[in-house]
Amino acid sequence: MGLDVAGAGVLLTGASSGIGAAAAVSFGRAGSRLVLAARRADRLEAVAADVRAAGAPEVHVVPTDLGNLAATEALAATADELLGGVDVLVNNAGIPRRRSVRELTADEVEETMRVNYLSPVLLASRLLPGMLERRRGCVVNVTSLGGRLGIRNEAAYSASKFALTGWSESAAADLWGSGVEVRIVLPGPIATEIWDQPGNDEPFFDGPFEPPELVGDAVVDAVGGERIEVYVPDLRAVVEMKTADLDGFLRGMAEQP
Repeated sequence: MGLDVAGAGVLLTGASSGIGAAAAVSFGRAGSRLVLAARRADRLEAVAADVRAAGAPEVHVVPTDLGNLAATEALAATADELLGGVDVLVNNAGIPRRRSVRELTADEVEETMRVNYLSPVLLASRLLPGMLERRRGCVVNVTSLGGRLGIRNEAAYSASKFALTGWSESAAADLWGSGVEVRIVLPGPIATEIWDQPGNDEPFFDGPFEPPELVGDAVVDAVGGERIEVYVPDLRAVVEMKTADLDGFLRGMAEQP
């Protein structure tokens, strides 16, 4: 199990900052060829320069709004053409949505699901046929600890990440033995821009935070490794505690100031 990322063609979304930018540099250091996608073209170009400096033999920048499914579909085709076939898809792009269900609107839920769930699934569905034909590939879905834990005031976000985590588990079973593997990377509290985006309530968690480079390296390691599910940092014990006593977990979260 595992895929050698040296020379592999990698499509990485959400690459303009945070975990995505860190993963891009880590892939570059490992000798991967990359297509970097995100909305902010100027930030992507700056990251691309860092990736080239890290040693990547080939880097392409494709500004894309992952909330637009037509643009997402076009990204898959463009990346496939630029790289001569995508070997590794890293679905990292995502948006926060911190709003109590008392005020959360259906439109906000739909937007969150479109960016955090539907877009990754669409990219995977468009790129899987080529991977299966070559019997070589890896889909890495960067979900969240919130994809295993329902977090207060984050019903839309947790729902999108639960959905992506569930899709990943089923896809891993469907693709078993095909040469195409699935990896689930679940970041915990990481120091990225997701915590201070406008239009969101204050986060339930207020620190401490781990550096995004920790997750970036873990994404690259996951492609070459054998574990389907990777927690960064390792907070699996919190998920196991929640599973063992959901009532107690939710009571503690609800009553915490």
